Amino acid sequence: MTVRGVAPRPLEPKVALRAMRALIEDPDDTAQVFRVIRALSGNSFERLFQRVLADPAGSKVLNERRDILAVLQDRARLRDLPDGTLGREYARFLDEEHISAEGLVDASGGFDDSVFLDERARLLSRRLRDIHDLWHVVTGYQRDLFGEIALLAFTYAQIRNGGIGFIVLVAMLKEWREGYREGLALSWNAYFRGRRAGFLAAADWEALLEQPLADVRRELGVSELAPYTPLFSTAAAAAT
Repeated sequence: MTVRGVAPRPLEPKVALRAMRALIEDPDDTAQVFRVIRALSGNSFERLFQRVLADPAGSKVLNERRDILAVLQDRARLRDLPDGTLGREYARFLDEEHISAEGLVDASGGFDDSVFLDERARLLSRRLRDIHDLWHVVTGYQRDLFGEIALLAFTYAQIRNGGIGFIVLVAMLKEWREGYREGLALSWNAYFRGRRAGFLAAADWEALLEQPLADVRRELGVSELAPYTPLFSTAAAAAT
């Protein structure tokens, strides 16, 4: 018997358009990303929840009610892991970018107004938010404009969320209009990398943190990323 994870959610195109305009004006306004995703997610999260439950590793993670944010916040432990492990590289990524594991919690507004019918669905929603920067490390995309769009394209290929797809589409059209051919090619490649990769949403990230990053990429089927030239927003460039 199928157990629903979340109540059906209506699409809110007007909310998504307002948030998308704000995001175009300020690409560093991460909160708008979450607003677009919520407004256009529809039933995509329910489908994802059922896929994760059907996956042996994913169902184990959800049934154990894990809180990966607490694990990722323990940066001292992650720094003590052997050099080259995913956890050590993740800690280095946070240090170099001057960000924290809980940063996305703040950016998202710290809440999700979805009506969860199964606590495991709420945990999955939070888990996907909290592992975003782990996906940066595994895929190799930086936190520049090209890298963020590419990671969203990779993520859309993985979880098929309509809000993420809308952001990627608008961003790629903007790249095309402004002549950013390298960024456009990077996003296309990211989508197909995501299609070829294993199911990252169901992965046992707690265990993967202690493995060499190269082994994690091999296990998850994440192909090698060709080097690209990052593009930073004016605000981000001024802050470096």
